[in-house]
Amino acid sequence: MEPRARFVKMVWLALLCVAALSVLLLGLRAYDSRTGPPLELWHTYVPQELTAGQIDDSDWNAYLKHEDLLFQQVRREVTDRLPASAQVASNRYFAKSPVYPPRFDHDWNRSYEMLPSGQPVGAVVLLHGLTDSPYSLRHIARIYVAHGFIAIGIRLPGHGTVPAGLTDTDWETWMAATRLAMREAAHRVGPGHPLHVIGFSNGGALAMKYALDSLEDRRLVRPQRIILFSPMIGVTRYARFAGLASLPALLPPFAKAAWLGIVPEFNPFKYNSFPVNGATQSHRLTTALQEELVRLARADRLRALPPVLTFQSVIDSTVSTRAILAAMYAYLPSNGSELVLFDVNRRAKLSQILNPASPLALSRVMPRLPVAYRITVIANAASGSENMQERVVEPGSLHWQTRALDLIYPSQVFSLSHVAIPFPPDDPLYGTRPDEASASRYGVALGTLVPRGERGGLILSLDTLFRIASNPFFPYVSARLDAAISEPVRPSGAPSQSTDSGKTTESAAERAIQVGADELTDDPLNDGEVPAAAP
Repeated sequence: MEPRARFVKMVWLALLCVAALSVLLLGLRAYDSRTGPPLELWHTYVPQELTAGQIDDSDWNAYLKHEDLLFQQVRREVTDRLPASAQVASNRYFAKSPVYPPRFDHDWNRSYEMLPSGQPVGAVVLLHGLTDSPYSLRHIARIYVAHGFIAIGIRLPGHGTVPAGLTDTDWETWMAATRLAMREAAHRVGPGHPLHVIGFSNGGALAMKYALDSLEDRRLVRPQRIILFSPMIGVTRYARFAGLASLPALLPPFAKAAWLGIVPEFNPFKYNSFPVNGATQSHRLTTALQEELVRLARADRLRALPPVLTFQSVIDSTVSTRAILAAMYAYLPSNGSELVLFDVNRRAKLSQILNPASPLALSRVMPRLPVAYRITVIANAASGSENMQERVVEPGSLHWQTRALDLIYPSQVFSLSHVAIPFPPDDPLYGTRPDEASASRYGVALGTLVPRGERGGLILSLDTLFRIASNPFFPYVSARLDAAISEPVRPSGAPSQSTDSGKTTESAAERAIQVGADELTDDPLNDGEVPAAAP
C-alpha cells in the first residue's frame, strides 16, 4: 500500500475511533442523566428575563419593574404549585419555609441601591458571581456607603429567581446589565465624582470586561477604580467542553443532562443546582475577556485602564489563580494596580493532613520579579505561628517589606476559599461567628454547621459544608477598601513608577506579550514559605 493511501486509512481509522468514543461518552452521559434526583419545578420553569437589547434600551426603574414581575411569576409558577413532597422546611421555594426569601425583612436576591446619610460623594457598582445573588457583596457595599458613596448592587439576569433561569441566559445579557448599572451609578452622582466597579467571581470578569470596553466605547462611562474578589479570569479547561455534556438533553427523556448538579435548594441567596449553560457562558466570557486584554495590550491601549485591586486565595477550586497573574496582571500597565494573595495556613499542627501541594501553591503562582504592579501576601509570620503578617513588594522592586498584622489564622482553617473573601465571620448566613441576634435571620446559619455522622444522611455533600464560606481576615480587606476609597486615583497616562535603580519600568504590555505565561516561575520563594528577599 502506498504511503499516502496508508496515511488516509490511518486518518479515517482515527476519526472513526473518535466518533465511536464520542457516541459512547454521550451514551454514558445520557444514561447517567436518568439516575439521581428528579427535576423539580425550579429546574424546569424559566422566568422571562429582558434580553440584552431590551436592557440596553431600559433604565434602572424599568429593570426593577421587570424584576418585580419575575418574582411574581416565580411565586405563581413555582411556590404556589409545589407538590406536597417539596413543601419542606429546607426548600427555599416553600412559602412556609424558614429559608423562604420573601419572608425576610429584605430579600437580597433583588437589585438594590444603598444611599449614604448625606450628599453622595461617589458611586460604586457591585457585580455578584455565578449562581449567586446581590447578597454576596452587601458587606462591601456598606463599607462604601459609610464613605458617602451610593452603592448599586444589580441582580444579574438568570440569578436570584430559580436555577432554571441560568439555562436560558448568556454572558452578553450579563454585560448589558452591567452597562445599565454603570449608567445608573453615573446618573445618580453626576460628572466629576468617583465611580468604582466591584466584581466577585464571574462578576469580576464582567467588571474587567466593562472596563476594557469603556477604553474603546466613548458611550460607556469609565470607572476610576476596579476592585475584584476571586475574579473569574480563567476557568478549568473542562468548561470549554461543558456544552457537549448537555447534548442528550435535546431529547426530553434526558432533560437532566442539561445539569451538572441537581441539589436541594436550601440556600436562600444562592443556587445549589448548576446547569451546564452556566459553565458554558462563564467560559465564553473569560475567553472574550482574555482575547480583549491581549488585543488592547498589543495596541498599547491599556495605559488608560484604572487601577485594579484584587483579593484572591492561593488555593481556589473554582477559578484559576495562575490565570489571574498570567492572563490579566501580566498585561496591566504601571497604574497603581495590586494583587493581594491569601496564603495557606502553615501552622505545624496542620502539616500532617495538608495535601503536599498546598504549601507550594503560593510559590507556583508567584511571578518573576520585578513586575509592574504591587504584590501583597497575607501569611503566617513564621512556620507554625498563628500570627499573621503582610508582605509587600512594590512595582519595579525586588525587595519584600513586612508588617505584622493584629490577626491570627484560626487553627481549624487550612486555607481560604473562592467563596469566602467578601464575607466577614459575623455574616448571618455564611459566617463562622454570627452574633446571636442575627444567627437565625435567614433561617439557617450555614457557616456554623459542623455536622458529624454517616455519609448519605444529609441532603448535601460534606464538601459543601467543609468549604469555608467567610473570611477570618475580613478586617484587613475592610481596611484596604477604606484606604482605596480615600486614595486619589492616578490620572490616566501618568508616568510609570520607578524601579530601585531609578529607571522607568518596562511596559507591562510589552513584557507580557514577550513572555506570556512563561513569566511565572515554579519556585521563587524559599521552600515555599516566605519570599527569599523578605526579612
